[in-house]
Amino acid sequence: MKYLNLIIFFTGFFALGQATWQAVPNITPNTNNQRFDDVYFLNDNLGWAANGFYAAVYKTTDGGLTWTEQLNENNLTGNFYFRNIVFLNENIGFVGTLNNTVFKTTDGGSTWNPINNIDPNPVAICGLDVVGPSTVYGCGAFFEPAFIIKSTDSGDNWTYFDMSSYATALVEVKFLTESLGYAAGKSSSGAVVLKTTDGGVSWSEIYNSNIPGQYVWKLQVLDSNNNVIFGSIDTSAPNQGKLIKTIDGGLNWSSFDAPESRIQAVGFIDENTGWMGGHTTGFYETTNGGMSWTNLSTGSNLNRIFIINSSLAYASGTTIYKFTSQTLNSPDLEDTFQQNPLAIKLDLNPVKDILRFSIDFESPDNILIHLYDVNGKLIKKLARETIETSIKKEYQFNLIDLKSGTYILEVHNNLGRISKKIIKP
Repeated sequence: MKYLNLIIFFTGFFALGQATWQAVPNITPNTNNQRFDDVYFLNDNLGWAANGFYAAVYKTTDGGLTWTEQLNENNLTGNFYFRNIVFLNENIGFVGTLNNTVFKTTDGGSTWNPINNIDPNPVAICGLDVVGPSTVYGCGAFFEPAFIIKSTDSGDNWTYFDMSSYATALVEVKFLTESLGYAAGKSSSGAVVLKTTDGGVSWSEIYNSNIPGQYVWKLQVLDSNNNVIFGSIDTSAPNQGKLIKTIDGGLNWSSFDAPESRIQAVGFIDENTGWMGGHTTGFYETTNGGMSWTNLSTGSNLNRIFIINSSLAYASGTTIYKFTSQTLNSPDLEDTFQQNPLAIKLDLNPVKDILRFSIDFESPDNILIHLYDVNGKLIKKLARETIETSIKKEYQFNLIDLKSGTYILEVHNNLGRISKKIIKP
């Protein structure tokens, strides 16, 4: 009987210790499945989450068990999409938007004010990172141009770096020290990772996918070994998204097929075990460094995985998720992906010489319009626009020089990518 009790004890112990991804309880329901674009934790318990479309900030002090809404679109003058959130300490934090504005708090998120002294004013902030006691880096924009902003005094003063000689768009920035860091996005030739050793004054390209139109969307530097870096490649179908990995600080890279084309979130707890997800997926897990993936059938619309240690992590998507051995009283969620609501209507298809279509914008937005061949090869960029208000817009482009065949019209906006197949007879 004693041995039986020991068996039961250890079986229960190991079952209890098995960490899993679960939706956190007690955070405001996310209407229409609009994603939480970012989540950031200072320690195991103190963290913040940013909802993109609803321009909302939430704070937790108990590891995501309860949340307090600190800011939402009703408190703001203007329309904003919140892309990212970081904190230097318990009081000073920053929210980057896709609408020409960076917000700062000095009281832990209770109040937020726009930063007005960045010159030139960045069109959007797609990536933020903090390092040391007072240094902040930001980058942008997914819809172009490429730039870095930097503050060494907790956001009081800023330096702007034009990055157009290195990239056409930047969406992620990661710094290990105030001097050593990485930025990721795309160039005219493909998805790129850049490295600096002088605090952003100069950069070198350490990775290029050599497929135009692709982005390196997220980066993760492994805490236990800073030479190990993971990246997610967001691409257009039928190209496959990728996990990229280096174990020597960027000198050499390996590439593995990812679970979907529009892959974005990436997070690993060691060289082999980690997760990916994107606009149309939840958590996919690998235990062999990306060679194969298992669908965990949990989560949806993932953008950020924030690793704290091997048994604790958070992620942002349709809601906020926690990797924990706790049993959370999670809400009943339909973790199904809701299509990007951007309405695109083709006038005629097949298209003879002039491509005509309309886009019904329900809110301010940023768009890139590209044309790809049926194999996912970028033909040309057709347009890049900032949409200031709700509006229905008409577009037309001359395709007289294109050969007969099937093409893909792609519109990339704040909520992701939408593709339409067109035929030129």
